[in-house]
Amino acid sequence: MALRNILRDTDKTLLKKSRVITDFNKRLHVLLDDMRETLAQANGLGLAAPQVGVLRRAVLVVDINDIDQDSQTLEEKVVELINPRILARSGTQSGSEGCLSLPGVYGLVTRPDLVKVAAQDRYGKPFEIWGKGLTARALCHEIDHLDGIIFTTLAERLLTEEEVDAMNAADDEEYEEDSGEGGDLIRE
Repeated sequence: MALRNILRDTDKTLLKKSRVITDFNKRLHVLLDDMRETLAQANGLGLAAPQVGVLRRAVLVVDINDIDQDSQTLEEKVVELINPRILARSGTQSGSEGCLSLPGVYGLVTRPDLVKVAAQDRYGKPFEIWGKGLTARALCHEIDHLDGIIFTTLAERLLTEEEVDAMNAADDEEYEEDSGEGGDLIRE
């Protein structure tokens, strides 16, 4: 495995549409392993292949359900999605959103509260997952990257650092009251 450079917002690659993956080979596995290491190093909740300069439809998303309440680390909770597509959306949520490709930039973005996604694993086997809350937000954000969409184009407005801190504190309180049920990812 190797760390890959995360492209920044000035790189035009981030605005391009990614191609479907048809070869589930060693090259793909190396990309996924490198993305996993890069995501862990960056301490993020998701990473799309275009963010590391590869225009292919592959994303990693961290299942944040009960992270503080069980023995799994963030790295153990990474879900690989090849050729993901959203099948269903329900509800809405508005909240602060950031991106590893835009460090220090946050915006107020409205996303579905619940999404159903169809994807393939690293071997080409199809599966479906449901994401709720923050996990739904991360799934939508990363899938948008595959279509060249950056969250700032969807943001109602950009947020100040003070606004982000206040929103995160409120989210933490809500998460504790919810017993961690706000971000579960259910794999079918």
